[in-house]
Amino acid sequence: MDDLVGTQAPARRLTDPADAVGELERAVPGLAALRLPERRAVDWQVIETELGVALPGDYKLLRDRYPPFVLGDFLGFGGPDPGHERRWALGRIEGLEDVAELCEEADLAVPLHPYPHPGGLLPWAGSNQGDLFLWTTSPAGPDEWTVTVASRSSAWWHYTGGAVQFLADLVSGAVHPWALPRIRPEILAP
Repeated sequence: MDDLVGTQAPARRLTDPADAVGELERAVPGLAALRLPERRAVDWQVIETELGVALPGDYKLLRDRYPPFVLGDFLGFGGPDPGHERRWALGRIEGLEDVAELCEEADLAVPLHPYPHPGGLLPWAGSNQGDLFLWTTSPAGPDEWTVTVASRSSAWWHYTGGAVQFLADLVSGAVHPWALPRIRPEILAP
């Protein structure tokens, strides 16, 4: 049985997507220099129709304002490109089989399941070491989703804030990186 290390919570959950992105810019000073001059024209409606669920506003805002990047030479943040939304969404759906296998192999005391299972996990980022960062979906809506970390070392844990705030807190040290390396506030655009 893998270990569910526990749950961490932000001091104050940021509910406004712009506040969450601003917090990440403060935690990673080089991020602002990568901000695109215009928002990307990602058709989120196509993606959300394919997935059958809306995605969190903080994730969409970060993806619309920045190119793909690697945080601390560890965590890759990407997403859909304009014109390739359907392909990206179908890739996420296909990847849910891998999430199902991870959940089954984890054999946690309280089982986790992939989306579309109620409260199911939907991946949003990964590391170059094989760690997976997932949303724990919720019927309360995508802006209430939390983060689940499935580390390569088989330690699983939860963070009760959104994905972008999680990135900021992970880099700033406001959250303990259980089973992950410390993330430096360095940004690389591939």
